[in-house]
Amino acid sequence: MTDRDTALEDLKARVRAFNEARDWGQYHSPRNLAMALSVEAAELLELYLWCADDGPQPAVASRHPRVEEEMADVLICLLNLADRAGVDLAAAVERKLARNAEKYPVERAKGRMEKWDEVGRS
Repeated sequence: MTDRDTALEDLKARVRAFNEARDWGQYHSPRNLAMALSVEAAELLELYLWCADDGPQPAVASRHPRVEEEMADVLICLLNLADRAGVDLAAAVERKLARNAEKYPVERAKGRMEKWDEVGRS
């Protein structure tokens, strides 16, 4: 299974089946899953804590394998949340990219870090 050959719906179904086999759905309210997503993202972020911008990322080599695990945890939580909330992630990403393209036109935003309402200034 790779990114190239796996659909989001297939991943959602695998995560759903995993949870159903363990009867974990009873704990997976959208609120709880949103909180779990935040916790998992924080665990990923912790691996990069105190890294120098120009140094190795993460700073401690033994943390590198954990990056993959924490990224997987983040995605699993997000897939769980999307499944429970009835969100089609691919469609949501398409809509968001279209909105962002309007807010951040290339000719005004390229190479700039300002927010959408600041890009037109200067």
